[in-house]
Amino acid sequence: MKWLKLALFAALSGVTLLGAAGAQTPPEEASVTFIVTSDSHYVSSRNLERIDRNKITIERMNAIPGTPWPDKLGGGKVGTPRGVLALGDLIDDGDRRDETPVQWRHFEKQFGLDGTDGLLKYPVFEGWGNHDGPPIGKEKFGFSVQAKLKERTALRKKSGRISNVSENGLHYSWDWDKVHFVQANLYPADKQHAKIRYSLPWHDPQGALAFVIEDLKANVGDSGRPVVIASHCGVDTDWWHPDDWAEFYKAVKPYNVVAYFYGHTGTGLRKYKPEGEDKVLDCVNTGQTEKGFFVVEVTEKRLRLAFHGKKDAKAEQIEWEWKYPLEKSITQGK
Repeated sequence: MKWLKLALFAALSGVTLLGAAGAQTPPEEASVTFIVTSDSHYVSSRNLERIDRNKITIERMNAIPGTPWPDKLGGGKVGTPRGVLALGDLIDDGDRRDETPVQWRHFEKQFGLDGTDGLLKYPVFEGWGNHDGPPIGKEKFGFSVQAKLKERTALRKKSGRISNVSENGLHYSWDWDKVHFVQANLYPADKQHAKIRYSLPWHDPQGALAFVIEDLKANVGDSGRPVVIASHCGVDTDWWHPDDWAEFYKAVKPYNVVAYFYGHTGTGLRKYKPEGEDKVLDCVNTGQTEKGFFVVEVTEKRLRLAFHGKKDAKAEQIEWEWKYPLEKSITQGK
């Protein structure tokens, strides 16, 4: 009874109780929770049911806080996400007469921008994929998705949601607490490799690797703090050349990159390092929005993530499950 009275007094007065050995009860570990998805592929005239499947997924994103983590990842409840990373192929037809603007409006209506202007209740941090159209000025039908993305990035910068933007206004970075994020869009190279001539100008990464290099040097340096890098393509994409995979690895090797997120090719986990290297890069292939999304939590000591997906995206009654769990220890700072 005496202990209960003390506990009640502590709760009312803000006093932290000491254990039997006199140690202060440790505070709850600070964490950064966020969501990653890709390949929403909004449409305008074909496969229109995909729009409704995306809607169901976004509604699930909105409801995810408080959902139990899988036991194999330590349990506990999912925190409120800081935002959603949407990794390209936002729409299905990036330069098609009359259809591209309609598809873009579907994306805007459901994903919004800042968590107040769409169905999604969190800010979104998107990049473009190979379906999202050519560089600004190369479009044939008067509507540029990349121009829209540039406008949205400028709004994020103005509002303070991001801190660094490339000179061309496309690539950007930001911090959530001690975790640094970089959005590299299509894939982190500067231009398409000379041995690959596939579908230019759509597949022009437009200086993404140079931005990654300069940004990490200026904003992370030798601090050792966690870094998350995101783009549309991964090291299983044949028109992002293996030589360029190695150049990207070389650029980020000095930093504490806790995960590289990408879309384009499916859903799952893989590890990558060039031949002869020891340090492994954890790569997370984030899958299609209509099927689900990854939930990620970074604390001072660990990273944990898993895919929260539909057992059958086309079923009348949607059941959700956890797949592709990953947990690892990390360090914050030197």
